[in-house]
Order: sequence, then C-alpha cells, then structure tokens
Amino acid sequence: MTDISKNYCVIMAGGVGSRFWPMSRTAFPKQFHDILGTGRTLIQMTYDRFLPIVPKENILVVTNERYKALVLEQLPDLQPEQVLCEPFMRNTAPCVAYSAFWIAERTPDANIVVAPSDHLITREASFIEDIQISMNQAQKSGNLVTLGIKPTRPDTGYGYIQWADAKEVDNDRVKKVKTFTEKPNLELAKDFIESGDFYWNSGIFVWTLDSILKAFQSHLPEMYSQFEEGKGKYGTAEESTFINNMYSSCENISIDYGIMEKAKNVNVVLSDFGWSDLGTWGSLHTQLSSDEHNNGVVGENVMLYNCSDSVVHVGGEKLVVLHGLNGYIVVDTGVSLLVCKKEDEQKIKQFVNDIKINKGESWV
Repeated sequence: MTDISKNYCVIMAGGVGSRFWPMSRTAFPKQFHDILGTGRTLIQMTYDRFLPIVPKENILVVTNERYKALVLEQLPDLQPEQVLCEPFMRNTAPCVAYSAFWIAERTPDANIVVAPSDHLITREASFIEDIQISMNQAQKSGNLVTLGIKPTRPDTGYGYIQWADAKEVDNDRVKKVKTFTEKPNLELAKDFIESGDFYWNSGIFVWTLDSILKAFQSHLPEMYSQFEEGKGKYGTAEESTFINNMYSSCENISIDYGIMEKAKNVNVVLSDFGWSDLGTWGSLHTQLSSDEHNNGVVGENVMLYNCSDSVVHVGGEKLVVLHGLNGYIVVDTGVSLLVCKKEDEQKIKQFVNDIKINKGESWV
C-alpha cells in the first residue's frame, strides 16, 4: 500500500442532474440531497467512502461557485481552500486540469482519484480494494486507469469500455483499454453484453499527477497552457481572480473525449462493487428496498393501493395516497409534483427545458 499522505481525491460536484427533477434543481442539485433516505447526502457518502485511503485534508471538491457554501455546510471538515470553485460549467476536463495544477503546488508526486459526487456504491470494501489496485497500477506503469463496471443489462444510458488482456500486470483484473464507446443504441448494447469484453464506464479515474499533466500536454495542450499560467497562484489569494478571468476561454470538453479516448496508455480495472450512477429515477428504483409489488418508496407517510413497479419519493411529512399506478414515477418535493411513466423518464429533461421557457428558471 502506498503512503496515503500522497493520495488525493477530487470530487466533481458541479452538475445539476436535470433528469432528477423536481428534487434536483439548479439551486439545490441532487448531490446535496439524501435521495436514498439514509440520513447522508450523496456527496457526504462519497466523502465518507474515501476517508480510509485519503487524508481529509487531501480531499478536494470542484464545484460551481454558487454551491461553495452548500459544500462546506455538508462537509464541515473541509477547509474553504479545499473547495475549488468554477465560475462556469465547462465539463470535466477543465475540472480535472484545475485540480491537478492545484495539487501540483503541494504534492508533486501525488496519486489522484477523480470521482463524481453523486454515484452510489453498495460494496465499499470491494471499491476500496479496486481503488488500491488502480493506484498500484497507475504508479507502477504511469498509465491512466479507469474503473469498469461489470454490466448487468444492455443499458443505453452508459458509456462502454472494451478491454483486452494487458501485459506485465500484477492483477488479472487489470486490462488494457481497446476502445471507449459513448452511449450506444439498444442493439449495439446487446451485442456488447453478449461479447463479454465490454464493461460500463464508471467515470471514476486514477492516475499520478505526473501522468495526467503529461496527458494534458499531449492531448489538450491549449488547456494545459491556460492552467500552467496560474502556477504560483493556486492556493493563494490570487487563485480565484485568475480562474474567473481565464475559465470562460477553456474548451467545454469532457475528460473522456479530451484525453481518455485519445491516450494509448489507458488501463481498466474490471470491477463489481454494487455501482449505480443514480442518473435517473428508474436507476434509483433499482437501489431501493421494494415491497411485494416492486414499489420503491422514500417517504414517511405514503400509502399505496393496487400499485406496482413504481418509485415514489415524498419529502417532509405530507400524507400521499396512491391508487392504481403501474410503472410510474411520483415525486413530491412540497413545491413541485412530478407524475410520469417510468418508460418515459428520458422525457424529464425535455420537461425541464419546457418549464424554463414557460414558467421561468426559478422552477428548475
């Protein structure tokens, strides 16, 4: 095991999660909610998950500046300087670059895990083991490492990683990445599952600081130069002014498109630790305890009659009585109510866009 004092975790927490409307809204996105009814929000669960292998002073949260107070309220052990604030949403590549240059000022030989703030992991001991395998591979090889999730169904909402056997690895679950494929159609997803050599892309990455900075130099050189100009300012009073002035000129591109799909030195660790990206209400349904009719409920005062295969999420103490629903999503936040067929949940994003136009931004 490596010296954990050099381990860093970067939690990406800038997204809005519009497919989780009406609970997830611009003013209060889903990562700050206790969606599962456990008493901990998704970002708190993510933070807790990394404490066994990353010192709390080495955990960074990259988020929009409007959420800084929320982050510090929910993660009170963080110091304000550990919350890196983006003035605009610019996808994940600038987020990774910002955190890498920030870490470089402190720990030039750092090991870094980058993870979304809003994923669910049910087998955390297995997850920690896979992170350690990934760190060992990243240190030994200088490669970029991602965690692949064993697929359980031909899901069209995830990216896929095709793997091949790798040479000179210490663990047979460490493979070489052949291809990344963004969200396929259903027929292609079925082919992927049948082939056996495609795993879901978890969006969780592990690398050394040196490796990721070299990757930016090679594949996103302009972005590298933009952030390099801030050397000596990260972690100082000049940081926010520098970031605010340069961020609008950053390319809006994901780390997957910008680096992972271009790089030749990428490994994947084949993993199975009870993962869900909780991207939709339907994916939440699969994680909730269900009754004998496969209804998943979060809420203290919900009564169901002749309902099946539905997910119900009710905040506060409101009494909700539902009758005759089969395959529905019902979400009541106290301010907004959504009733939608599960099979149509991909339309929620369109609903949100229509609400913006017809009712105003304050509702989303």
